[in-house]
Amino acid sequence: MRLSVIIVSYKVPHYLQLCLESVTGALTDIDSEIIVVDNASGDATAEMVQSAFPEVKWIANTENVGFSKANNQGVAAASGKYICILNPDTLVPESCFHNVLAFAEGKKQIGAVGVRLIDGTGNFLPESKRNLTTPKVSLQKLLGNGKSYYATNLAETDTGKVAVLVGAFMFLKKQVYEEVGGFDERFFMYGEDIDLSYSITQKGYENYYLGSTTVLHFKGESTVKDREYAKRFYGAMRFFAGKHFHNSRLVDRALSLVVNGISYTYDKAKPDQNSKPGFDKHYWVSDTNYPPDALKEKAVALKWNELASCHSDKWTASRFVFDLEGSTIAQILEAMQGLKNRQNTFRIRPSNCNFSCGSDSAAGRGEVEKWV
Repeated sequence: MRLSVIIVSYKVPHYLQLCLESVTGALTDIDSEIIVVDNASGDATAEMVQSAFPEVKWIANTENVGFSKANNQGVAAASGKYICILNPDTLVPESCFHNVLAFAEGKKQIGAVGVRLIDGTGNFLPESKRNLTTPKVSLQKLLGNGKSYYATNLAETDTGKVAVLVGAFMFLKKQVYEEVGGFDERFFMYGEDIDLSYSITQKGYENYYLGSTTVLHFKGESTVKDREYAKRFYGAMRFFAGKHFHNSRLVDRALSLVVNGISYTYDKAKPDQNSKPGFDKHYWVSDTNYPPDALKEKAVALKWNELASCHSDKWTASRFVFDLEGSTIAQILEAMQGLKNRQNTFRIRPSNCNFSCGSDSAAGRGEVEKWV
């Protein structure tokens, strides 16, 4: 088997359904499998996966064991030469795995491969490619200066070597993953991707960023970004620095003070989770289906050829609902990037479903809109 895609799920059944539909399509003509490890969601996740995607290998934990341990469970059950660690709130285009496989097989000392991630607003996520998180870089990041944290030497559409990739999409050989010991399970959530990326390069492999392939990462649905988020994320950075760089007591103390202090600052500055951007027009985009009854009164039906000029200024302050049954994911991602930053918002409806998923902020909670 060539590829195993591993998805850890926790209380995001709607996003997971959208993700699995995209992954299934992107694995066409690839000898592959999909493994979902569920961290005791306690909702409709199990029923949805087993009924809509019976071919998926399902692993159910009785408690939330964390991102690292759950991924290690998935990799242990994988049969593929390559594995792809994938978040449940992602959407991969049809050519994604074909492109990444072709790239990886052309490199001798390939470590992990990451791709260009965009958020639910169509904007690039800079954490797609990062520099090594040394104690100095950690302090700068904690204090609000992320210039050294992100790999700005590469443009977002470039391809090249990077130190650190993001755990929302990490593609590598199973043998390499096992050689470095997989994810360090002491990282419950956050920081484990930095640690794994560094461990891979320490073994002599090279990590690559593939900017020619774009994946949507809604980001924020699995975890509300608040004070607890700040403590976990920045605490993980402190742990990473101590594990690999044996930082002095002075640096460790400085990191500790900033970690304890920044959680309050972050909580005060976080975006209002109840604030939603307004829109003047509502569009349903599909080549095969008309809007559902609940949207017929307010949504104008568009065919894809009518949205060909998505860069035109005429498309502003609008809500676009993309029907996955009547669209390709490549079309949706291209449209989102063409329509971004003009007060437009985006939702995506999985095939034959009465809901859509979206996110209007990389730092906020995603939204599931259900129709009767």
